[in-house]
Amino acid sequence: MLDQRLHHHLVTWLGQWPAGGSLDVVGSERRIQPGWDGEPHPVVGVGSPLGVVLSVPPARAAAVRALGARPIAALLAELPAVVGLPGWVGYRAVFRYTLAPAPLPDRGEWVDAVDPVVPPWLRPFGGEVLVVRDSDGGYLAGVGIKRHDGYGQEIAVGTEPAGRGRGLARRLVAQAARRVLDEGAVPTYLHDPGNLASARVAEAAGFDHRGWSAYGLERTARSTPPCPGTV
Repeated sequence: MLDQRLHHHLVTWLGQWPAGGSLDVVGSERRIQPGWDGEPHPVVGVGSPLGVVLSVPPARAAAVRALGARPIAALLAELPAVVGLPGWVGYRAVFRYTLAPAPLPDRGEWVDAVDPVVPPWLRPFGGEVLVVRDSDGGYLAGVGIKRHDGYGQEIAVGTEPAGRGRGLARRLVAQAARRVLDEGAVPTYLHDPGNLASARVAEAAGFDHRGWSAYGLERTARSTPPCPGTV
């Protein structure tokens, strides 16, 4: 049975869950409202082995449905023009979540996102972020939390080259996941399908691969996965 927090998160975030068929296109006001970073996210989708829910602006839902049944990759290629964002591109990410993070020891400290030690990529997450400092007190690795809603929060991790190979990322991700669960939400983790380092971090932190995917649009073709940095 799907965890109720995850169910409520997906219903809130997408506008519907689960999919009633192989693909359900849903018009949701969430797509025209500010997201976790203060910017609208005009297309968001989640797919499980049972089907995909694709959330789009209400005014564009009929046009997206009119594209008809086709592979999700082909649909993503056509979506930017159909939703009025021709300069954007579609992407797919691996979608993971956990209810039982790996029992790894805590490694980071929670600091305000405006703290001077916090690098630019972490600042937009707001609130508190989780960081590891080097011996000189500088930033070495960190986690930000995309606070999508009260039921689901997405973890993003980045490590400086000098900090890689020490197991910092997995410990930070597990530590952040425990905090999210303690606060009553379910922690999620997205990564590019080809980012094997990020996949290993997720597995080690307790985020199993269940065959789920996430979909969306971004302004330009990406050279990095949805979560910033290479872990």
